[in-house]
Amino acid sequence: MLTLVVYPQSLITPKCPRPRLRPNTSFRVLPVFSVLLLAGFGCSRQARKSDSSITATKSSAVSVQSRKTSQNKEDIARQELEQIPPPSKNRYLSVRSKDAYQNPFLVIHSETATLTIIFPDQNPNAFDTGGMLRPASARKEQLEVRLADLPNALSSLPPGVWPYGRVVAVEESPAAHRADRVVIRRSVEAAIRILNDLGVVVDEWTSPNGALLR
Repeated sequence: MLTLVVYPQSLITPKCPRPRLRPNTSFRVLPVFSVLLLAGFGCSRQARKSDSSITATKSSAVSVQSRKTSQNKEDIARQELEQIPPPSKNRYLSVRSKDAYQNPFLVIHSETATLTIIFPDQNPNAFDTGGMLRPASARKEQLEVRLADLPNALSSLPPGVWPYGRVVAVEESPAAHRADRVVIRRSVEAAIRILNDLGVVVDEWTSPNGALLR
């Protein structure tokens, strides 16, 4: 005879399902994110370098074009001034007064220059030429110009303001302060270089120490 034995349910240990191990995605996502971040940073740096290179190239091209334009203007001014005959030393070296000087006269300041020109007497009659009825002061004109604009200013003058030929008087500003003499002297030297490049004879009225030569 078979005997059925029933054990209590609490004494039977249930079989729990074994938990599945999920892969830790954080360890895989982090390296990928880091790679993408570094790649983006590298692309950004490369883009900035490319932009800087393009900007530098453009600046260089503009600078070259500016120099070419300036050189072309000087060439045109030189060609215009070549129409003026060479100067006569006997005429301009004998002048001892600024008021009696008939050719263009430059007074150099620290940043600009005062260009004085005297237009010829347009009266065809020789009577009283330059006298009380038609004084030279009434035909005088003064212009403030930058040294960079000096070639264009001189080449634009009519032939009648060059009675001595292609020569320009140059003087340091007599009203300048002593502290500005060094800067003004540099401007004088720059003006002389410009005039030499234009083929214009320089009649300097002041020495390097600021003393009058006339």
